[in-house]
Amino acid sequence: MSTIRFRALEKANSRTPIHVEELDKKSTIFGSNVFNDKTMRQFLTSEGYKAVKSAVQHGTKIDRKLADYIALGMKEWALSKGVTHYTHWFQPLTGGTAEKHDAFFETSFDGADPVEKFGGDQLVQQEPDASSFPNGGIRNTFEARGYTAWDPTSPAFIFGTTLCIPTVFVSYTGEALDNKAPLLRALSAIDEAATEVAKYFDKNVKKVTPTLGWEQEYFLVDKALANSRPDIMATGRTLLGHTAAKGQQLDDHYFGSIPTRVLNYMRDLENECMLLGIPVKTRHNEVAPSQFELAPIFEETNLAVDHNSLLMDVMQKVAERHEYKVLFHEKPYKGVNGSGKHNNWSLATDTGINLLAPGKTPMSNLQFLTFFVNTIKAVHDYEELLRAAIASASNDHRLGANEAPPAIISVFIGAQLTRVLAELEGVTNGKLSPEEKTDLKLNVVGKIPDVLLDNTDRNRTSPFAFTGNKFEFRAVGSTANCATSMTTLNTMVAKQLRDFKKEVDALIKKKDLKKDEAIFNVLREYIKQTKNILFEGDGYSEAWEKEAKKRGLSNHKTTPSALKAKVSKKAMDLFEGLGVMNHVEVEARYEIELEEYTKKIQIEGRVLGDIARNHVIPTAIKYQNTLIENVRGLKEIFGKDFEKIAKEQLAMIKEISGHIEGINSNVDKMTEERKKANNLTDIEKMAAAYCDKVKPYFDIIREHADKLELMIDDEIWTLTKYRELLFAK
Repeated sequence: MSTIRFRALEKANSRTPIHVEELDKKSTIFGSNVFNDKTMRQFLTSEGYKAVKSAVQHGTKIDRKLADYIALGMKEWALSKGVTHYTHWFQPLTGGTAEKHDAFFETSFDGADPVEKFGGDQLVQQEPDASSFPNGGIRNTFEARGYTAWDPTSPAFIFGTTLCIPTVFVSYTGEALDNKAPLLRALSAIDEAATEVAKYFDKNVKKVTPTLGWEQEYFLVDKALANSRPDIMATGRTLLGHTAAKGQQLDDHYFGSIPTRVLNYMRDLENECMLLGIPVKTRHNEVAPSQFELAPIFEETNLAVDHNSLLMDVMQKVAERHEYKVLFHEKPYKGVNGSGKHNNWSLATDTGINLLAPGKTPMSNLQFLTFFVNTIKAVHDYEELLRAAIASASNDHRLGANEAPPAIISVFIGAQLTRVLAELEGVTNGKLSPEEKTDLKLNVVGKIPDVLLDNTDRNRTSPFAFTGNKFEFRAVGSTANCATSMTTLNTMVAKQLRDFKKEVDALIKKKDLKKDEAIFNVLREYIKQTKNILFEGDGYSEAWEKEAKKRGLSNHKTTPSALKAKVSKKAMDLFEGLGVMNHVEVEARYEIELEEYTKKIQIEGRVLGDIARNHVIPTAIKYQNTLIENVRGLKEIFGKDFEKIAKEQLAMIKEISGHIEGINSNVDKMTEERKKANNLTDIEKMAAAYCDKVKPYFDIIREHADKLELMIDDEIWTLTKYRELLFAK
């Protein structure tokens, strides 16, 4: 075994599990580092408290004078917790989070004593450099101004010794440069549209809140082993490496006993989450070796997105304490389960009703059907845009692979609900007879709760599945910011609900139909129109791919292909029509995501070429020389008969030469294609070139390298192997 691998394994195997103090009741520390309702009541004046609550509940603006009082209370709370700095915490279009820390401490020129200062101006707005973040052409390189603005709907929190204030990030000219601003607009749009529809069933509804419960999958790898792999450190995944003899084929890791060291990490992470008000509840082993998952209780979508973004940062920081590295990449290892971030989405009213859960009366069940069918209609009409919302270089590896849904967007609702929709499809066009009304209410709508009791199975190959009282968007990648998919989904459904209300109101007015009759008539038409998007079978099968094509469903297998839907006229009309994003913001995001795709493939190509030539080929030559010396010795001993005796060695020498030549020639070809791609000025053409011309060489080079890994003496192979990465606990 090489010195590098030996030292890495020795260090990994010598880890002593860290004992983590775990409090008996998590409720006693939950949110203690959050400027939440309880804390605001303690540190704010009644006027300041009311102003924040009104901003959260009704979107009202906070007066600058009141902002000063709120900032004062926030500062006093933070100082009481040992905080020294504050930051506007935002989510630029890099996919991660950003922060610039400023000290409360200030001095003056007049010789006065230094003070801790933090006012309304510092709370409400700051000015980070916008030109240094992705902007898709919204800002010129020489135009630096951008602004962060306080989002009072997501409470400030303390991490370490820093007060973090969630903010939006916009350009000098007002366009959104982040993920949060469009999300907030989408949430406002669906609140308005869903509330109007919910009033058909309950006039007391004044607000509808989209909820989100994400499930975060991830891999843990010992930090020493990760550091021994240049590809993991540079790209977050292994670009080379033969699959281990034992992987996930025995299904013995899934829901198995959590290793002690991993459990200590999880407990430490959960304590940090409790302090930050992140309501994590579930932890377990996932399918692949060294793969795990955690999931929280549902929250309002904006807060849930912030919590997931914060969590990913916290996970890496806690991992450092336990000598781990967290791999969020959707496919860090070839041949085993990839990682996703399932987004469980629903709608809740201010009267306490989940609009995607059936109730106890026919009317509440009709309400459920209304939102259920409208969601399916939205996915049907905008399936390409929904696919584009989860497109990335890393998620391309996962979609359609182990445990992940395919790139074809479809909706799974289960056999029982499929039968319910089939019965609704037969509703009479126009007015219903008394007998039809009774039959619908008693035998179709009234029985929905009983139907759902047996509808608990899920289709793991479905990208968008109904799971009893919510839809689970399973195709979101583990590295993704949930805001992208949630902005798209909520905007789609908001548009659909608006259209639905117009159609129902028109039927009531023109045909003199009663409300429930009009609703049934419109839903019936939607059911007929959306059959193509419903699918209950195996999403991995070739038969489904052929069937989906017949149905007219898209099948964009690569990011450059999928992203085009984002700048279609249909998408522009959707986002601009609901005020979620203007055409400049949409086009900027398209350009940014193409650039990100191109750069990631470019980096992977460079790293792969370096490893292949600096690690694999020298090691192969070294082993080949050993074989050559062995053959020479056999020739000296056995003379003319040596060829029979050394037959296997000679074949190995020849095979190694073939693989070396295969690596060298294909690295050269890949490099040439990369140079050609870099000379292109059109970002669409450049992304396509990296996808179609550069990336295919990855698999060819890897195949040669992985064959050499099996042939070469383990003592001299420099790269840590899968059996070590996946199974070192």
